[in-house]
Amino acid sequence: MTTPADNAAKVLRGGGVIAYPTEGVFGLGCLPNELAAVQRILDIKRRDPSKGLILIAANPSQLHGWIDLPENACLPDPDPNNPVTWIVPAADQVTIAVRGDNAGIAVRITTNPVAQAICLAARSPIVSTSANLSGHAAAEDQVSLRRQFGGLVDYVVPGDCGPSSGPSEIRILATGEVLRPR
Repeated sequence: MTTPADNAAKVLRGGGVIAYPTEGVFGLGCLPNELAAVQRILDIKRRDPSKGLILIAANPSQLHGWIDLPENACLPDPDPNNPVTWIVPAADQVTIAVRGDNAGIAVRITTNPVAQAICLAARSPIVSTSANLSGHAAAEDQVSLRRQFGGLVDYVVPGDCGPSSGPSEIRILATGEVLRPR
């Protein structure tokens, strides 16, 4: 029996774009090494590529090869009620399409069970950017998600956002500086 996460992983491995629930809002995602899919997300959102994108993972080991943490550094354990996206040093393989004009890369260990299952089924971190047009509010329910993006993505993953609400906080790992509060 295939699950929605298995279906999402199949679409992702085929170079597709999905819409799926995260901790606080719905996201648009693809595999970070599928550059045509990354560009497609930027086009769908009308997002400035210089801003970069976030990668989410089910666990820190999925980020191996994508981040280059200093020795003795590690990502903090995720808090389901206060998701934090961390800006960390990017590994050499991270393309400008994913990190934008930034030296670092934005990453988050997701606590949403649907998003975790997708990352595990895909055996990869996935691009995670809010399901919205740049400058507009992100979709927070399946109805608005399907209305805005159903015809623009290859698969809408069923499920609910949570346990938080709204976009994640963004912090710099090395300093703790908050770039985007909750």
